[in-house]
Amino acid sequence: MLEVSKLSRSYGDFLAVNDVSFSIKSGEIVGLLGHNGAGKTTIMKMLSGFLEPDHGEVVLDGIALHEDPKRAQRLLGYLPENLPLYPEMSVADYLDYAAELKGLHGSERTAELRRAIKATELESKLLAPIATLSRGYKQRVGVAQAILGKPRLLILDEPTNGLDPTQTEHMRALIREIAQHATVMLSTHIMQEVDALCDRVLIVNAGRLVIDETLASLKLASQLHLSTTLSAAELAALVRTLPAIGRVTSAATSGAWHDYTLDLQSGCDLREVAAALNHAVLQAHGKVAALQPLVRSLESLFREVSDGHQPRSVPKVKHAA
Repeated sequence: MLEVSKLSRSYGDFLAVNDVSFSIKSGEIVGLLGHNGAGKTTIMKMLSGFLEPDHGEVVLDGIALHEDPKRAQRLLGYLPENLPLYPEMSVADYLDYAAELKGLHGSERTAELRRAIKATELESKLLAPIATLSRGYKQRVGVAQAILGKPRLLILDEPTNGLDPTQTEHMRALIREIAQHATVMLSTHIMQEVDALCDRVLIVNAGRLVIDETLASLKLASQLHLSTTLSAAELAALVRTLPAIGRVTSAATSGAWHDYTLDLQSGCDLREVAAALNHAVLQAHGKVAALQPLVRSLESLFREVSDGHQPRSVPKVKHAA
């Protein structure tokens, strides 16, 4: 649905985006993450056609953005972080103006305005000047204009910025609903939003795309937690027969039970290693109370990448066909 190939963009001598490539399928909700200055906003501006890349190409639904920008942009909805609203206009007038800019006319325009207003719960504020709205309501106006015309690609920069918890949950539900018929790219500093909404994560650091992975795979650390009756010496002797297991670290001891963290070699099959370890412990007359992969938080992963470290490859997990 969206194909991005070798995008680069400089501001003078500063290379803001460096050879970024990725593709997104229809119906995916993808999080674009990175610290301030990493290149996220520049990427989103190039995807929307607001900025032209120095090099590279954006293809939306088979349409090359640089070849036919107006046709491609009709398929886009974009909520920038700081949407330039017109404070003197009423909400109704602003959304009507946005619909006109998107080329909506007649009954289609009326239907789309009603749909966007209902979806963002703006009915009570239609006649209010935008200048009088709270930050949360201004954000809703921004989302309403972005979803007008049922875009095939919706780009949202900090969509829950300024919303209270109830409004945030409503916004999440709205984004999930939109994703049933469109592709959503979401940029946010709030990791809970990524956890709640995204199927996949792109992490940018210093202008480069350093992570492109499903959220579930990213959270799998290359480690196993084992709770067993085997002593450290007994377990050390046992894992020497299992080449997929590296360092073993003692975590805690409670009576006869010992907890360990086991580092796994990158590229190994997680289930096969766990099964082999469980079998080996039982063969050594030990008991197993727990054997499970360790899960890392998105915050720790983001911090690791932002500090310039490449996360270790996660073990493979075979899924049933």
